[in-house]
Amino acid sequence: MAERPIRLFGDPVLRSRCDVIPVGDPRAAPLVADLLENVRIPGRAGLAANQIGVGLRAFSYNIDGDVGYVINPELVEVSGEPELVEEGCLSVPGFYFPRRRYPFARVRGVDLDGNVVEISGEGLMAQALQHEVDHLDGHLYIEGLEPEAKREAMRAIRQAPWY
Repeated sequence: MAERPIRLFGDPVLRSRCDVIPVGDPRAAPLVADLLENVRIPGRAGLAANQIGVGLRAFSYNIDGDVGYVINPELVEVSGEPELVEEGCLSVPGFYFPRRRYPFARVRGVDLDGNVVEISGEGLMAQALQHEVDHLDGHLYIEGLEPEAKREAMRAIRQAPWY
């Protein structure tokens, strides 16, 4: 496996809902291996399949040394009062903007063998779970910014050298 290039804001794959992966699909194991390898790169908390150009419903996470993956994840629970947190994204490199996220989140999906997996957490884990499921639903975090922050974000993105 090798480091996979990250798809950037403007790439259509980031705006499409990812397809469910059937249990036993031969594409699943290599995709999970790539997601796990690429989320271990320093500075990465999560990586959705569409960020590496694959329109399948899977993501990996790397929060405080806890590394894992979920196939076909669905956000099944959020709780608490949404809090303003600084958030960034590999697909919008170099920027962090204030975004409201729930302080607790739970995701349910499956592993490579089709066993049910539940991941939950608070703080950064909750933020990452919400962020990655948003990706798989075809949404970037900047869509959820407050109007003034969103205007600032779009202005900054249009001036970015990678745009």
